[in-house]
Amino acid sequence: MPDQTPHSTGAPQPPPHHPFADLPLPHPAPPARRLRVVVADDNPVVRAGLTALLSGRPDIEVVAEAADGRQAYEAAHQHRPDVVLLDVRMPGVDGISALPYLVRIAPVMMLTYSRESEIVHEALRRGAGGYLVHGEFTADQLVDAVRDIKEGRAHFTPTAAGALLAQLRQDRAPTPPLPEGLGQSSSATAYGISTSGKSYSPPQQPPPPAPFDAPRVSPPVTYPENLSQMQPHVGQSSSEWTSGRPAAPDRSRFQLSTREAEIMDLIASGMNNQQIAAACFISEKTVKNHINRIFAKLHSTSRSEAAAKWIGTAPDAHRGRG
Repeated sequence: MPDQTPHSTGAPQPPPHHPFADLPLPHPAPPARRLRVVVADDNPVVRAGLTALLSGRPDIEVVAEAADGRQAYEAAHQHRPDVVLLDVRMPGVDGISALPYLVRIAPVMMLTYSRESEIVHEALRRGAGGYLVHGEFTADQLVDAVRDIKEGRAHFTPTAAGALLAQLRQDRAPTPPLPEGLGQSSSATAYGISTSGKSYSPPQQPPPPAPFDAPRVSPPVTYPENLSQMQPHVGQSSSEWTSGRPAAPDRSRFQLSTREAEIMDLIASGMNNQQIAAACFISEKTVKNHINRIFAKLHSTSRSEAAAKWIGTAPDAHRGRG
């Protein structure tokens, strides 16, 4: 029976036609643009901690730091960031005064020790997209908040959220007045902050427009005593800013370092070790080591005893060694 198998001609057979052979190859995706941030805080330790924390994330870049509201505006005007992190109490131009000018450039999130409800209300009224109080968030929560604020998703720590909720529950009650020296329009215009010819117009006393490089024709704003140094004292109420405080005890006798004094302030405000670590950008183990040294210097065996001596409520707080 003859062979039915077709004879090979010896020529190579062409490969089957690929259905996508004629389509252009896709271009590689460009690298994602990093989120650009300006950090404004008068405390250089806080600025350095925030910059180190945020710059350690591959998708975030801190493009500038600022020590007051005027520097924050200048940095935002120059760098056009995606987000501005803004403190409240700063010398010169405070955060509340600079806020309406900054929100015209980029979303602003308040990042501060100031927890008074009237400050939270005013910050939100002037355009802040979120409000975080130091000691009430972790490092990862801060990073998430920075990413979200660019997309218009607000973030609030418990104190700020509680203040916002209390305001919503009020039946159109008037907002309490701000502590003296905060949010005054003159404090911004006196330092040359402008909106390139566009003035912000709040319901009362809008700041007049001024050229960006206008000379400082007004003296610096006078703040209440030690205003720019009050940030570590988290637990203070707004009434203490306007009605005066008892004379502080002599703390020099305790011989605490700057860091130890900062941590002792946070202990006295009621923070636990985890909250102190988040506020100071250090580990809980480092916090414990500081606290051990603090207790030794204050001759105390508990947080409550140390706090009583620190704030001057212990029986011997104003005399002799505690």
